[in-house]
This record gives sequence, structure tokens and C-alpha cells, in this order.
Amino acid sequence: MSQPSPASPEASAAPTLMKAVVARRYGSPEVLSLEEIPRPEPGPGEILVRIRAASVNAGDWHIMRGVPFAVRFFTGLTKPKFPIYGADLAGEVVATGEGASDFQPGDAVFGDVSAHGFGGFAEYVCAPETAFVKKPENVDFATAAAAPAAGMTALQGLRKHGRLQPGERVLINGASGGVGSFAVQIAKALGGEVTAVASTSKLEMLRSLGADHVIDYTKENFTENGQRYDVILAANGFQPITAYRRALAKGGRYFMSGGEGKQLTQAMLLGPLLSLFDDRQLGNYLMTATREDMETLRDLLADGKIAPVMDRRYPLPEVPAAVAYVEEGHARGKVIIDVAGS
Repeated sequence: MSQPSPASPEASAAPTLMKAVVARRYGSPEVLSLEEIPRPEPGPGEILVRIRAASVNAGDWHIMRGVPFAVRFFTGLTKPKFPIYGADLAGEVVATGEGASDFQPGDAVFGDVSAHGFGGFAEYVCAPETAFVKKPENVDFATAAAAPAAGMTALQGLRKHGRLQPGERVLINGASGGVGSFAVQIAKALGGEVTAVASTSKLEMLRSLGADHVIDYTKENFTENGQRYDVILAANGFQPITAYRRALAKGGRYFMSGGEGKQLTQAMLLGPLLSLFDDRQLGNYLMTATREDMETLRDLLADGKIAPVMDRRYPLPEVPAAVAYVEEGHARGKVIIDVAGS
């Protein structure tokens, strides 16, 4: 799916326009601007979705700034290849392209379009129908929009990489953020005994999500208290990889989904090396959106086993402020963009 380009004054017929928050260069949130651009049309296998709500992820500000530089190999070396950010969205199907048969106009859907050029910070988006699943009737658009990227990151970290089994002890570092708050709930749904690590003001919220134990990282270092865990998911929060290894039980698995710089380098390079010395496994991973995992999230949402923690909500014109807030790193759960209400 290629994102639409600005309308050409020489166009023979006036295109249908939509509002979108667009970035023409890398930089601070000031590079994001609200524009009117042509509405996309669905190609073969695609659906056109009128977006009702979207959510902001850490990946949005990384792409906005083009850091780390390696992201530019996917998003454009000198300027953004995909000028409309936003991976998570929920909305209503407006039209279907040739060969698309899973949905009909009027169906409520949600999904992750990061593998298809992004585009969530806009009134409409086109993407392959395989990027979406139907929204449960008992789940509103904002709740659905909050789930895909963060929920799948947590799910894959715990189920695929961590291989969490019922009764195992799991620790979530950075538990109060978007990924971490989903991880606490998913770990409980998978039968784990959950320890959540966050700052003082967020501990009660984590208990309300089902955490069996909480640790205030401002008062206690979980890698030095003698406790051992079968699975550690680092959604945020720096610890040397040797400290994470020390906190693993025999046969334990540590994986990081969040963090950068030294922690990412250690997980990528030292993790596989340290894993050679005994049966403890250490490493990092990137979430890959799949319909199977989206369907799992849909069922967990519909059954009330998970629910996103909502921090703040912004209208579409205030996407720059929303991205800046997420970049600060203190969001408690998810930040939502109310597109339809803008």
C-alpha cells in the first residue's frame, strides 16, 4: 500500500480529500503538520477504512526522528518514505478492492498497518485486508486501536519467545507502559505468576491489572534481591544483560522488546553469546504483525481478559503533542488519537 501524495493543481479531476498528519522530513514533532491530501483508493486485496481511532507507539517518534539511523533503511535515508505515521487503528470498512472478500462495507475492524506503509494518523487508510480482524461488538474503537502493536509485542514476547507455561514465574520490567501493561495481563491469561516492575505511582495500577507481585524500581533492584524468574520480558528500563542473566532461574528466558543503545547492543550481541554457556536464553526480538496474533488479541479483548490502560487522548490535529508526550517516556499505558471526533 502506497500512501497518497499531495493533490496536484494540474489534476484533471478534483480528488476526494482527507485530513492527515504528514511528515516531509525527519526531526522533532514540529515536522508533523495537518494537511488535506487525496484519499487513497483500495487496490487488489485491500480495503479502505474510515479511521475512528488510532494509537501512538514509541516507534512513531523513532521514525519521526529517523533514529536509530538503521530505521532509515526501511523508512527512507534522507526523508520519510511513508509520510503518514501510525501503525494501530480501528474503524469502519468503506470500500473493498478487487479480490478482497473477508469484509463488507460497514464492518468494524482493527489492525496494525506498519508492514504496509503505516497511515493511521489520517481519516482514511488503505491496506491489505489481512492486516485487519473484526472488532468485537463489546469493545469500542479506542480500546481496539490501542491493542495491535503493543498487544502483539507483549504476546509474542511471552508466548513465542518466552514460551511461558502455566505456573511459571514471569517478571515484566517497564510494566506500566503500553507493551508492559498488556504483558502483565497476557502473562496472567497464560497462567503465569507475574511480578511487575515500575515506579511508585504506578504500582496500584499494576495490581489492578492482576500482577501478583510489584517491585518499585526506585527502592529495589530486582536483579539483586535473590529472586529468580523463568521468564523476564524487558519492555523498558535498563539493566546490564549480566544482571538480567543473574535473575533468571535454570532454563530461564530473557527477551527485550524495548530499550535502545547499550541495552539493545547487549541483547543483540552478548545475549546469544551468553546463551551458549548454560540453558538460560537471552536476546531481543522485533514484533511481526500476524493475523493469528491479531485474532488472539481480539478474543482476549472480547472475553475481558485484557484491556488497554488508557493514559491520554488527543484529536487528530494534536498528533504532534501526542507523539512528543510518548517520546518523553512517562506514558502510563496507551495514548489514543480520536480521529473521528477531530
